Amino acid sequence: MTTTNDNFSIQIANEFQRSPFHIANIIRLFDDGATIPFIARYRKEMTGSMNEEVLADVKRRLEQLIELKKRKDSVLSSISEQGLLTSELEAGIRNAASLQEVEDLYLPFKPKRRTRASMAREKGLEPLAAQIMAQNIDFVEAIAKRFIDKEKGVDTAKEAIEGAQDIMAEWVSENINCRNRVRKIFHLQGVIRSSVVKGKEDEGKTYMQYYDWSEPISEAPSHRILALFRAEEEGLLKVKVNVDDTYVLHSLDDIFLKNDNTASELVQEAIGDAWKRLIAPSIETEIRAYYKEKADETAIRVFAENLRQLLLAAPLGQQRVLAIDPGFRTGCKVVVLGETGALLHNETIYPHPPKSDVTGAMRKIKSLVDAYRVKVIAIGNGTAGRETEDFVKSIKFNRDLMAVMISENGASVYSASKIARDEFPDYDITVRGAVSIGRRLMDPLAELVKIDPKSIGVGQYQHDVNQKQLAESLNQVVESCVNAVGVELNTTSEQLLSYVSGVGPQLAANIIRYRDENGGFKSRRQLHEVARLGNKAFEQCAGFLRIHDGENPLDQSAVHPESYHIVEKMAKKLNVNIKELIGNKELIARIRPADFTEENFGKETIADILSELEKPGRDPRKHFEVFDFDKNIRSISDLRVGMTLNGIVTNITAFGAFVDIGVHQDGLVHISQMSNRYIKDPNEIVKLNQKVRVTVTAIDTERNRISLSMKDTASVN
Repeated sequence: MTTTNDNFSIQIANEFQRSPFHIANIIRLFDDGATIPFIARYRKEMTGSMNEEVLADVKRRLEQLIELKKRKDSVLSSISEQGLLTSELEAGIRNAASLQEVEDLYLPFKPKRRTRASMAREKGLEPLAAQIMAQNIDFVEAIAKRFIDKEKGVDTAKEAIEGAQDIMAEWVSENINCRNRVRKIFHLQGVIRSSVVKGKEDEGKTYMQYYDWSEPISEAPSHRILALFRAEEEGLLKVKVNVDDTYVLHSLDDIFLKNDNTASELVQEAIGDAWKRLIAPSIETEIRAYYKEKADETAIRVFAENLRQLLLAAPLGQQRVLAIDPGFRTGCKVVVLGETGALLHNETIYPHPPKSDVTGAMRKIKSLVDAYRVKVIAIGNGTAGRETEDFVKSIKFNRDLMAVMISENGASVYSASKIARDEFPDYDITVRGAVSIGRRLMDPLAELVKIDPKSIGVGQYQHDVNQKQLAESLNQVVESCVNAVGVELNTTSEQLLSYVSGVGPQLAANIIRYRDENGGFKSRRQLHEVARLGNKAFEQCAGFLRIHDGENPLDQSAVHPESYHIVEKMAKKLNVNIKELIGNKELIARIRPADFTEENFGKETIADILSELEKPGRDPRKHFEVFDFDKNIRSISDLRVGMTLNGIVTNITAFGAFVDIGVHQDGLVHISQMSNRYIKDPNEIVKLNQKVRVTVTAIDTERNRISLSMKDTASVN
């Protein structure tokens, strides 16, 4: 017996040009509660080694098809209850390929508020409308007189004809061929136009370039569509999507006009009324929603990619860090963090005006560096950031010391959050902010998961796009990054742990509670003792959790416990123990993968196991590198057109990349200035946090804007 999911798997397999066997396996795994990271990492034989991106697309399409089926069932039920469901209509709805097609078929049967057409039907004018629509009569007025009924409110033949035209206009507007043709015209010829709302000229200066703007909507880039709709929402611009009325009406005449007589003239009038009153507003709304959805998808994709790059930024690792949250009047908050990120010390220094206690601040920093054996100094890049960097670099330490600028985006959100209050209940938000800056240097991923991704500042129009889709996409990215890196079970935070495959907030809290009560985990097996952590959750999470110096050396690797017996066989065949095998390239090279494949563990799994044995628990992130801005450039007033400077990419959008060059205002490298060759996507050229060389091409001090170019320059890394 064929099930609904079987039908879905066949359809998805055809759409994705993948094996139906693999797609059916993926759907079963999703139904069984498996996560994307788990499936991608530990079920390669079942999926044909599909990566996380493809798996996410399959899941999204599956959800769309499930929702489409639900809507079909609802529509069929509604029409059936009305006693109007025919076998032909039912087949049409069941075979509909899109939600739009279902809604078009449902439109004539959809319960409506009282309309001009429904009032005309109440007056008994539908038969007259049908006769006129057939266009086989010439003496319409004579026939219309038969429908005069003063009790129903039809006093004259003219009123009868007008009522019939209202019914015909609704028929025209609900005709599928008509709606599809109009949609096609909007896609091919639609123009999006904007104009400033009268009296808002000064208030809307941000959108000045759109005060009199027009372009084909099919060619409008996503960021422009989002900007126009945002300005419209703010009441600053009027935005319309137009097509040539004459061309549309001629196209509709081709569908509905069958003759050349008086009836045809009345039908043509009804077509004009339908277009202006019913079709144009409806289809324009559809078209706007369609392009808004496409713009959302692009913006969310860019945001997600930026977030991925930020989360996977190179970590400094477990070293003692002195972190500074810079400030002028209120001073600079200074904290010292231990190797695990624990707060060891905090105080405030005042090296800048108005106090300018440079000597006292230097003495204090040197004392802390020596007392706590600090290896690196982290400095927030916000207000007074460059000045604080200069101050720190002017100090003569008795050994080499790195000073690193760290992005503060979202630090204030963390500082005021419940997570921060729970971590540091006895400290104010300024201390928490400095701690966050230091921890971001040590491990960006572990610290940034504590902040709502939308507050990290690596996207455009994040408040304008579909919030549910944005949240789902960003959460998926965080989950992907956390599981790609792996989590040290005995030192991880509850927030980081909650993103591990199969865990979630409640189990994360239970794991932390067990760890606190039992002094840490000695093996992955102990996870079975955690409250509510059953076999399914263990299967999903175990491979992504690490235990260094545990009872089983494989617990510090990405080898899943379900595969431990395979490693044991490998070690036995080589006459060594597992600990001797791990990291021994010579021994590992002697292993023949074919000797260890099993029914559920094929060559892909064996290859992963061997790779992991060679470098157990390896971190996929790059090694940390120090970056310096030009020491002579402090503010926008120091810039000159033609200067070539070091910069660091802070944000990537569909139209270019923003680059921090150390002047408290990021410059924009427009997509046209990123390469000497044509590119469609800025991610082809740069990544977040990438060090680049840029040339200043324009400076607008009034609007605080800097234009940069990467043409004929090279990346620093």
